Amino acid sequence: MPMNQPASASDLIRMHLARVSELRARAQAQGLQAAVDNIKHLQARRFRGTYADFLEHARYAPATRFFLDELYGVHDFGSRDAQFARIAGALERLFPEAVSQLAVDLSETHALTEVLDHQLALHWLDLDGSLPPAERYIRAWRKTDARASRERQLAVVQHMGLELQRLTRMKTLRLGLRMMRNPARAAGLEALQHFLESGFDAFAALGDARPFLDTIRQRESAWVDALFEKDLASCSVSLDNELHRGT
Repeated sequence: MPMNQPASASDLIRMHLARVSELRARAQAQGLQAAVDNIKHLQARRFRGTYADFLEHARYAPATRFFLDELYGVHDFGSRDAQFARIAGALERLFPEAVSQLAVDLSETHALTEVLDHQLALHWLDLDGSLPPAERYIRAWRKTDARASRERQLAVVQHMGLELQRLTRMKTLRLGLRMMRNPARAAGLEALQHFLESGFDAFAALGDARPFLDTIRQRESAWVDALFEKDLASCSVSLDNELHRGT
């Protein structure tokens, strides 16, 4: 590819997913996997605590669970990643541009999350294991010093939500996805199919997604600021309370 030619959606998807695969292999080789899993579990609990009201809200619950399960869940996404990478070129040929961009957003979010979790895990292991989990997490977060990456992560998630809302209005695309269930199963693309359908269903239930996405931006921005800047003792108390709400 010429140096001045912008990367295609398929190139970006493959690049981001290759980064994820590399980090997974490195975590295994460096004995970091348990620490990475601890970080992911803690962050999932914090998310459930922060959005406990949304998880109980009939309109917002499906989209909240979609974010928790498909973006921040403590799952092995290896099958889904492999499926996205395998058909990255086909996404550009067979689907509207917005679907390809959705896959780019997902893969970038996935890569950013893995990079940040890997960095957090390294610092987590360097800290005293007797520290309370909330304090240990905050100290590891501050050592990582990755505000720009955190802000980028949030911006990509916001963009993904807006794209999902736009795509749900394309009735022919939703019908086409339903018709793809059997072919996707036959082609070994079940995880990819599940991601697309669950995202469409969740955001179709929202109607106007902007209030939902605006609240996520406000709450997550507040947590980013607190985890970087708030007094350690009071931030530890706030985080510990949120973790208990998410248990």
